[in-house]
Amino acid sequence: MKKRLHLVLIPLSILMGVSLASAVLFYLRGDNVSAAAAAMIVLCDAVLGVIVGIVARNVTRYVTGIDRNILKTCREEFYDYPSPIVIADPEKMIIWYNKSFEESIFDDDRVYGIPLSELLGNNVSKYYSDSGAVVKILDRHYRVKAKEHESGLSIVSFSDCSQQVALEQEFRASKKTVMLIAVDNYEEVLQNSKESDKAGIRAQIDKLFESFIEPTNGILHRLSSDRFYCVVEERHLSPMIERRFDILDKAREISLGERSNVTLSIGVGRGAKDLSESEKFARQALDMCLGRGGDQAAVKTESGFEFFGGVSKGVEKSAKVRTRVIATALLELVSNCQTVYIMGHRFADFDAVGASVGLCGAFRSMGKSAYCVLDMERNLSKSLVAHISEHCGADCFMSLSDARASMGERDLLIICDTHNPDILDSKELYEQAKQVVVIDHHRMMVNHIDNAVIFFHEPFASSACEMSTELIQYFGADCKINIAEAEALLCGIMLDTKNFVMRSGARTFEAAAYLKKLGADTVTVKRLFADSLETYREKSVLIQSAKLFHGCAIATTDSSAPELRLAAPQAADDLLGIVGVRASFVIYRQEGVCYISARSLDAFNVQVIMEKIGGGGHQTMAGAQLETTVEEAVEKVKEAIEDYLINS
Repeated sequence: MKKRLHLVLIPLSILMGVSLASAVLFYLRGDNVSAAAAAMIVLCDAVLGVIVGIVARNVTRYVTGIDRNILKTCREEFYDYPSPIVIADPEKMIIWYNKSFEESIFDDDRVYGIPLSELLGNNVSKYYSDSGAVVKILDRHYRVKAKEHESGLSIVSFSDCSQQVALEQEFRASKKTVMLIAVDNYEEVLQNSKESDKAGIRAQIDKLFESFIEPTNGILHRLSSDRFYCVVEERHLSPMIERRFDILDKAREISLGERSNVTLSIGVGRGAKDLSESEKFARQALDMCLGRGGDQAAVKTESGFEFFGGVSKGVEKSAKVRTRVIATALLELVSNCQTVYIMGHRFADFDAVGASVGLCGAFRSMGKSAYCVLDMERNLSKSLVAHISEHCGADCFMSLSDARASMGERDLLIICDTHNPDILDSKELYEQAKQVVVIDHHRMMVNHIDNAVIFFHEPFASSACEMSTELIQYFGADCKINIAEAEALLCGIMLDTKNFVMRSGARTFEAAAYLKKLGADTVTVKRLFADSLETYREKSVLIQSAKLFHGCAIATTDSSAPELRLAAPQAADDLLGIVGVRASFVIYRQEGVCYISARSLDAFNVQVIMEKIGGGGHQTMAGAQLETTVEEAVEKVKEAIEDYLINS
């Protein structure tokens, strides 16, 4: 092409030179300069037009040839490219693929015409991002990147990243996790046993832990007679979680006598960034297990807790050392504060009000200023409030607004019968208080008060009134409560134990005996439980509406009568007396909220069921509040029951 251009440019150059010389000659002869210049310009335009035409034709031929060569080279190189490549049409159907794709991924002609989703999965759009996405094809992993051309065709490239994926999987599988294991009732099981029996139990426990750690490459270290420290890799922890920590079931097979079964609490610190944080998570998880009654495993992660087990009742501790220590610390706080405010949960029942009244009377007998903070209209203890007001004076109680107005920097707030800040009678009063004490017997919830100076939590206790009664016994000789206050405490114990039938331990009867010694009259207490005719009618309607679902009685009502707050839990208790009923759930709706009262017998854990729908409570007594219709609440309860039965 260069030779052709030279042949054209040489004569044109000569022609332009002649024209230029002619114009100069005309000028020297004195001819019109403008005419000479115009002639030269016309001649130059003509020459340039000829040049451009010739050059354009040759350039076009040259570029066209190059383009054909490029396309040919691209097709050949794409086909022989070492990484798999696929071309798809605008409908994302495969229309072409290269040799590498055929050899390493798909060696069948049937790949033509199949959609990309069949090869990459339904979510094809994620592969069109800048980083693409990883997909597993056969036994290899590929990072797939797709790019759509303006023509509508998509070029999809595959980069083998199997080695990188294998390294990442090995890194995750080898991540270390700390587990803390406690034998809940070690001392209780071995108490009053022969030395030979004790040795046998210890040997069975050791054998259980040896068989637990043997299939793994982890380590197990005994911290004390009933505490163990374990470190395992994620590859071994995942199967334990999938088996729902079956070591809990195996531990319950170890027994000494008919009712002394060994139970374990396991705290797992999963998902931590290092071993130090994992141990911190494990301690929090173990505390949560113990706070929920033991016999379960809790897996602590950055997002919360996951629980497994929890089918046994809380183990009652016979020693009262902790109670004495708590009583001493509480007395010191009370002596250094100005005023004591005692508050329970919303819609306070006899247990919340009884515990508050008992502590209030104890502190007042020691010369301290103390008040029971209560919503006088929205509570379930009007008969008890009237009884205390009559015998102890109405100034024992203070409204929520007055308490918020008078709470000072040096005042103390004691919370009874709950540890959940969301269901307090006044959350504002709690947030306003500088010093907080919690006294509660409900199983630990994830959302609990975490800034308490004293957190007295005994999940094996029957009631907050039982715990308050034990504290009062250690307040010293200066502390004396009157008969009405003793009856208030006994009232709370009888409510939560269903007249000493449910969750009644030796310490429950000891507390009741102490109150009886102070003059508490059981007949007077029984009268406080008397129902109105309207409450009895609502309870009867609920019982008649009950339907069985997998051995659970579910009762509902369309009524929104205020008596339902008393009738619903009573109906749930009565439904347990029906043959074949393992648990009962009573659901009613008031002020746009569905309230659920759940009760059970034996090992059916209604606490776990209620927690699945946002509630909580005890193993045999729990509840929840849902902002749904009654029908939707029934469906959620049924789903939670089915899930519990499948996983239990």
